[in-house]
Amino acid sequence: MPSAPETASTTALIAVADLRKTYDMGGEQVHALAGVTLEITRGDFVAVMGPSGSGKSTFMNLVGCLDRPTSGSYLLDGIDVSSLNRDARAEARNKKIGFVFQGFNLLTRTSARENVELPLAYAGVKARERALRATKALDHVGLASRAGHHPNQMSGGQQQRVAIARALVTNAPLILADEPTGNLDSKTSEEVMELLCRLNQERGVTIVLVTHEPDIADFACRLISFRDGKVEVDRRNEKRRAVRPLPIAAAAGASS
Repeated sequence: MPSAPETASTTALIAVADLRKTYDMGGEQVHALAGVTLEITRGDFVAVMGPSGSGKSTFMNLVGCLDRPTSGSYLLDGIDVSSLNRDARAEARNKKIGFVFQGFNLLTRTSARENVELPLAYAGVKARERALRATKALDHVGLASRAGHHPNQMSGGQQQRVAIARALVTNAPLILADEPTGNLDSKTSEEVMELLCRLNQERGVTIVLVTHEPDIADFACRLISFRDGKVEVDRRNEKRRAVRPLPIAAAAGASS
């Protein structure tokens, strides 16, 4: 395996060096990523933006261990995953990454708790512990009372909170959120983003978020913009949106 990049710091959860991805499209070489080097430290909250075809989705697929780079290295929590085979990538993905998608990706005929349990089932965790951990994760997102409900009995915002609980249940250090507010109205979008901010600030979960919406990106601490397979902008967000404090009753419930 390639050795760790010399520039990778000990606090980096994600460290990519000269990451490249090339696709053969009808005999033509398309460079989806053209040499990306960056680090994302533990506890950071990063918004990834860029127009269609900019490379941001390819970058997220590689960071999510859903694909392998053509060349370059990728360290995830100190593990060089850039050359792992499919099974090893799946294991790293299950242990290190929680996913939140635009379409929620919940099983419709399964309760909220059972949906949250799924990553634990794949990891071979016993049923009793799965149920306990899933209930605790639902409590963290304010949905413990809805654990037995099916997705079609929930609002879009509640379904997305179930998806966030599913991402949390393995205690993975990283959440990758792909357009998590894309199917939600403005008010619900803010509620979901405030929840992600609290998980980042209070639990130290590292969050990498893909979005097309500048007002959603404003919740992040750092803004990265892709164009033509390269990083065009990488800067701290000096005008990060403040998160409203939890109501007293909600805060008490979250701590119980």
